[in-house]
Formats: sequence, structure tokens, C-alpha cells
Amino acid sequence: MTLQRSRPWWLFAALLVPVFLAACAGAPQQPAEPAGATFYPPAPELPRIQHLTSFRGENDFAAKLSSFAQFLAGEEKGRSLVTIYGVAIHEGRIFAVDSKSAGIAIFDLNKQQFSVFVGTGRGKFKVPINITIDKDGTRYVTDTGLNQVLRFDRDGGFLGAFGEPGQFRPIDVAISGNRLYVVDLEHGEVQVLDKVSGKLLFKFGNDRTKANTMLHPTNIAIAPNGDVLVVDTSNFRIRRFSADGKPVRDFGVVGDTPGTFARPKGIAVDRSGNVYVSDSAFQNVQVFNNEDHLLMAFGQPEKGEGMSLPAAVKIDYDNVALFKKYADPNFDIEYLILVTSQVAPNKVDVFGFGRMAGLDYTPRTKP
Repeated sequence: MTLQRSRPWWLFAALLVPVFLAACAGAPQQPAEPAGATFYPPAPELPRIQHLTSFRGENDFAAKLSSFAQFLAGEEKGRSLVTIYGVAIHEGRIFAVDSKSAGIAIFDLNKQQFSVFVGTGRGKFKVPINITIDKDGTRYVTDTGLNQVLRFDRDGGFLGAFGEPGQFRPIDVAISGNRLYVVDLEHGEVQVLDKVSGKLLFKFGNDRTKANTMLHPTNIAIAPNGDVLVVDTSNFRIRRFSADGKPVRDFGVVGDTPGTFARPKGIAVDRSGNVYVSDSAFQNVQVFNNEDHLLMAFGQPEKGEGMSLPAAVKIDYDNVALFKKYADPNFDIEYLILVTSQVAPNKVDVFGFGRMAGLDYTPRTKP
């Protein structure tokens, strides 16, 4: 099927009637947006997402680590970001995976420091792609050059590597309890490991039939009910499985209209079960509800410096306080949405999902 790329993505907002925006007839319009503020969806719809800030590299704030401290931690300063894919945020630090430069850029928001983690010892990176950080700070990094999942402690100390020769080509991981769900790009499946020992528990996602085989799966996320969602990129769909790998349902088709996919990449799920999927062809992120219905899309290419080949999407509830200074004073942020761009000047865009004070977000029905 040939894609017709004549429609700019921002027409999405004009075509959608988002359920969770409650933007039906009779809903009040939003007040005039402050100068420089960018909200989604645009007026007259009720604002739900604000672009807060972006991170580009070492010039965001000065690096202050001593050379000796960097040597001990396996971190370097003075390096520019090139091709960012994966992202994570933990305890005030943003971790952006620079695959081209074989390092992870660390933006320490509390200390206002920038550094690059390149791995340590036998855990030296080759082609890192994605990073997932457990609640205790343990870092899991997928490396498609090494074909391994590298495991580090909260301070960057190397704990070991998962993956025997020929086992998988890991591109992303998700954590649920003691399980580590590893997306295997090469075999089109998900391998489930014990997150501490790396022991293979079971596999799923490829039953060797044409209809159900994943083709170039990329990113993965865990839903609040434990379901596992995988981006089946070259089949232009999202696959949903139970925690034990049983198929639940799929959604998505190839196309260039709202709700379809062209090059889906990143995925995240919020606490309400809404699913966020980045598409590097549309240069945006589409949001679906728990029943797979399209709610809205957001991004900011109209600024000339926004998303370009967006990749990873992550949602965070724990670091909201660090970003309130970027929000409109009347906009109450519930959680953060981080999106990486592979080629844009802005390597990591941070958005806030919330509500504007004084506006009625009660769902309304047309008379």
C-alpha cells in the first residue's frame, strides 16, 4: 500500500473529537495562551498537554564533575548528542541513549550537571538503543551491537549482561515484578527473563504463522492491568498480550490518516490505560484510550525545532515537581511525557499532561 504523505500531521487535531478532552458542544473555550506556550489540542479545545521544555546536550547546563570522578563513574563530559533513541527519567536525572556516539547522556536536573555514561568494564557500550530503570535505580540497557541486555546498578556499576550468542537482538525491555520483558528484533518475539539472574522463563509473540508473527518489533510497555503492549513496527500495529504472553488483541493499520500508522516506534501507557505511540513518519505522538480509540495527537514541528523522527516515549509521575516552573501558572500537571527525536535539534522534549484551572473538564454530551 502506497502512503499518501500530502496531509500534514497537524490536521489530526482538527479531525479529532477526543473523548478524554470533554471538548463537546457547550464546553468553555480556553483562555488566550501565554506568549511562547504551546498546548495540545489547540484552541478552542480544552488544553490537556503543554510542551514544557527540551534538552539538547552539554550546553543545557555546565558539567561540573571532576575528571577523576568521571573516570570512576565511567562518565565523560564535553560530548555532543548525535542520534538519540531511548530515554528514561529517575530521581531527577534524564537518561538519553545516544546510539551513534555509543553513550547515554545524563541530565542531572537537581545538580544542573551534564555527563555521558559509556558503560564500564565488560559493560562498555557498542550500539546502545534503549534504557529502562527499575524502581531501585538498576539500569537495563539494550545494545544491538553486543546483542545483549546490560545491567548496571544505580551508580553505573556493571552488574552483568544477559544474552548468549544467537539468543536475541534486544531492542527494548520492560519490567514487571521480577520479570524482564525483552523485545527481540531478530526473531520477532518477546523473551521473558528473570530480571536478576537473566534466566529465560518463556517466550511469546511469534507462533510462526504469517498472521501472528511480529515483523521488526521495537518498543514495549506494560499496562496498569499487567498487559504487555508491543509495537509491531513493520506490520503497522500494536499487539497486546497478557502478562503470560497470551494474545489479547491488536490494533492499527497502515495509512496516513488519524489512527493509522506509518512508522510506529515508541510506546507508553499511563495509569488510566491510555496508550501513547510515536510515529516517525507523522512526526507526532498519537494517544489512544484503553479501548484502542484515538483520542488526540501532539507534537510541535510547526515550531521548526520540534519532533523529527520521534522514537521513545516515556511517562513519569515521580519528577513532576522539577518541571512545574516551565508550566503555565494555571496549568496543573498530572504527569510528564518524554519523547526523543532522532534527528531534531531538540533531543528530548518534555510535555506535561494536566488541566487548566477555571475550566470545566466534565464530560458533556450533545443534546
